[in-house]
Amino acid sequence: MSIDITITIILVLVAAGIGYAIGNVLRKKLSNSLVTDAETLAAKMIEDAKRQTEVMAMEAAVQAKDAVYQAKEELEKQFEQETREKRRDLQALEKRLQQKEENLDKKTNLFDQRDADFLKREQALAVREQSLVTKEQTLGQKEEKLDALVGEQKAKLEQIAGMTSAEAKKFLMDSMEDEAKLDVAKLIKAMEEEARETADKKAKEILALAMQRYAGEYVAERSVSVVTLPSDEMKGRIIGREGRNIRALEAATGIDLIIDDTPEAVILSGFNPVRREVAKLSLQKLIADGRIHPGRIEEVVAKSQEEIEQAMKEAGEQAAFDLGVHGIHPEILKLIGRLKYRTSYSQNVYQHSLEVAFLCGIMAAELGINVKQAKRAGLLHDLGKAVDHEIEGSHAVIGADIAKKYGESPKIVHAIMAHHEDEKPATVLAVLVQAADALSGARPGARREMMETYVKRLDDLERIATSFDGVLTSFAIQAGREIRVMVSSEQVTDDRALVLAKDIAKKIETEMTYPGQIKVNVIRETRATEYAR
Repeated sequence: MSIDITITIILVLVAAGIGYAIGNVLRKKLSNSLVTDAETLAAKMIEDAKRQTEVMAMEAAVQAKDAVYQAKEELEKQFEQETREKRRDLQALEKRLQQKEENLDKKTNLFDQRDADFLKREQALAVREQSLVTKEQTLGQKEEKLDALVGEQKAKLEQIAGMTSAEAKKFLMDSMEDEAKLDVAKLIKAMEEEARETADKKAKEILALAMQRYAGEYVAERSVSVVTLPSDEMKGRIIGREGRNIRALEAATGIDLIIDDTPEAVILSGFNPVRREVAKLSLQKLIADGRIHPGRIEEVVAKSQEEIEQAMKEAGEQAAFDLGVHGIHPEILKLIGRLKYRTSYSQNVYQHSLEVAFLCGIMAAELGINVKQAKRAGLLHDLGKAVDHEIEGSHAVIGADIAKKYGESPKIVHAIMAHHEDEKPATVLAVLVQAADALSGARPGARREMMETYVKRLDDLERIATSFDGVLTSFAIQAGREIRVMVSSEQVTDDRALVLAKDIAKKIETEMTYPGQIKVNVIRETRATEYAR
């Protein structure tokens, strides 16, 4: 059994070997056939590729020749066009050159002709110059003869008149000057009398009526404020440890605190009345509260500043309400309220502004012009004094700029600008504001001055008046609002007195500074005395 299996296995193995060998032979034949076919196909593809390459190369050569030919034609056309254009430009240039050449020829001919004319003129001028030299010599001789004749005539005239030519000339000029002054004085006097007939009476009536209908209260203001203390012990608490409280208060308010031997009082010193009022109010609150230290001081000062700002705003609104003037910008109302703490010659500017507004309204009503506009201009005329210590310039100019900035009308702006002659008054409203301002400031008791300033002003008035020829003596009266000048009736005539009054007034305006106006009265008196025996 095992032998059969072994034989079978051997037979199978032999058959497998024979099959493997037959397979190898068949595979080799098949592969050789496939390689031969592939080589034949590759050779054919190579030949086809070569033929296509040759065709494409021939086509590319033809296209290249066409492109070169076209480019050559385009270059030839472009060259021909450029050649034609250059030929045209050259022809135009040639024409211009020909024209310029012709113009140069014409100018050359003209210059030649001018040179010839110039030579002729030079010759003519030389002849004239020679003639003028001759005439000048002749005139010089004649002038010498005339000078000699004039000298002889002048000497004869001086001998006949008994004075030199300079003395005669001075005498003539003096006489003409005196006559001219007299004529001018007469003319001025006649014109003033004519104007006074119609204007003086009415003006006096209006001013008198305005002064009678309004009399404002007078409030004296100074540059220091006094705060009353409950006891002298409070001074130490105000000063604080090592002076820290008083330093904090001065730094917060900008006001100097003076604590001296004055019993139960502290003095606040400063030129800014608003800051001084803030310091006064703050100190009063601190004394009433009892808590005095740097932190509390800053808090109270800030609160006091807000209260003062509110008070100024309310004061401005109250002034506008009292006058019946509406539509004023809130910032302007604040500045009007600020005037409550501003003084001029010790006159409260807030009260002064109200006075001027009322006076303007009264006079405007009498003259038949817009009353509300007049009151508005009077109220705002000193607006610049609220900030004149912060901004340089005249308070009238500052006030006009502020009014213009916040939308006031050109008439109001002009009235503010012109009330101190910073601008020439050009409207009735501007003149009214001037008059009302003078009335409010010049009325008795409205303003106060130091005794030294007052006496010096009176002395200056009398000195200026007595410096003129013909003045015997002078007296300053009415608190310096009027000066009476006594003149010699022999040296000063009635007509000359009018000129003298104007000259004195003009010199006072030039050399002095004063509030309101000063009246100059020149008095000429002639006395005749006789005795009956």
